[in-house]
Amino acid sequence: MKLSLSIPVLLALAAIARAQSADPALMSEIRKIRAIDNHSHPPRVTAAGETDDEYDALPCDPLEPTQPNTMTRPENPQYLAAWKALWDYPYEDHSDAHLKELLAKKKNIRQEQGDNYPPWVLDKLGIDIEFANRVAMGRGLDAAHYRWVPFDDALLFPLRNEALAAETPDRKFFFGREDILLARYRRELGVTALPATLVDYESRVVTPELEQQKKDGAIAIKFEAAYLRSLDFEPASERDVAAIYAKYANGSAPPKSDYTRLQDALFRYVAAEAGRLGLAVHIHTGAGCGGYFYLSGSNPLLLESVLNDARLRKTNFVLLHGGSGPFTHEISALLMKPNVYTDLSEQTWMESPRALANALRDWLEWYPEKVLFGTDLYPGSGAYDWEEVGWQTSETARQALGIALTGMLHDGEITVKRANEIARLVLRGNAINLYHLPDSLNEKR
Repeated sequence: MKLSLSIPVLLALAAIARAQSADPALMSEIRKIRAIDNHSHPPRVTAAGETDDEYDALPCDPLEPTQPNTMTRPENPQYLAAWKALWDYPYEDHSDAHLKELLAKKKNIRQEQGDNYPPWVLDKLGIDIEFANRVAMGRGLDAAHYRWVPFDDALLFPLRNEALAAETPDRKFFFGREDILLARYRRELGVTALPATLVDYESRVVTPELEQQKKDGAIAIKFEAAYLRSLDFEPASERDVAAIYAKYANGSAPPKSDYTRLQDALFRYVAAEAGRLGLAVHIHTGAGCGGYFYLSGSNPLLLESVLNDARLRKTNFVLLHGGSGPFTHEISALLMKPNVYTDLSEQTWMESPRALANALRDWLEWYPEKVLFGTDLYPGSGAYDWEEVGWQTSETARQALGIALTGMLHDGEITVKRANEIARLVLRGNAINLYHLPDSLNEKR
């Protein structure tokens, strides 16, 4: 028995097929646009025997191993495509002999380029400027191609953190890192002892640290708070939290409920100071690394009271990763708020272009001026290092953007001209506008 399909059904199937791939002419234009990367973790250039552990305040590598998902496994064909694009890899396999040859070529290029190697890689990725989430910048991350985004979670946890660290094995490691980072900030500021009052802590540690970060070139600050606690930073009485701080600043351990209220208040203080200084506040939302990550605590809707705080309307918030995983749709509605933005980072690494296109189209149908390109590239090893991750994530973002815009075109939501305008906004224009980057960047393609 043969199954016959009517002409309307065939036309509908053809339309679905078209919507699942990008228009070739549109993709051609998208590939010409030089991007601005809102979120990444690039490594600095190191000398022989040196290591770089400042590419993240809370690195995932030391955690209990978890299985990679399909998109991040070595057999992903996009890695092969990356080798061809970056290193002119002539083979169609992953054999040990061929990968050894690849690694030798990468090493030679890295040595030839020296401190210019990170900008050289960015050029290969089609990226003009990359925002580097790092504890500190370093060799090769020059101001012409990189902008600094430091981490400020440590400022929220000035008291004893043993009880919080004991909640999961992951948090034990993470709070150890945060204690070290806050000690570093205090040492660099010359604050040898923890100030006795909250006002002194804010005036001698928090504000000076933010001002120093701004002076050193920071364009935004970053919170990875969802790895440490829930994102529900609720309003707190200044009088109450001042009393909590004063009571436990002597070294005694605070009850969790009291400490949480202090963290809530400190987060809002940091956010307000960041707004005063013209620093955007980046916040991790959605899925995170580690087998003990509390996904429910990373729901961007938990930030609603912060985003509705009239005192923080001069602070721009970027909800990183677009609620990666279960919270992408929530992001769309939050973009209604005048000081809220999102980016594609992490999803560009964890999801296929078609899957990412679904979330991306939702955001673009709401507020295309609020969506930023981002890779979340991250150091790896060998043939699967940050260069390959950067190529994969950049390619995924461009393909997803093409698919999303093509669907909007076919459904009559936008014109071809508007599709090209939105592509340019997402890949670079929105970042230029949000971070007040030089107008000259608008002239580049």
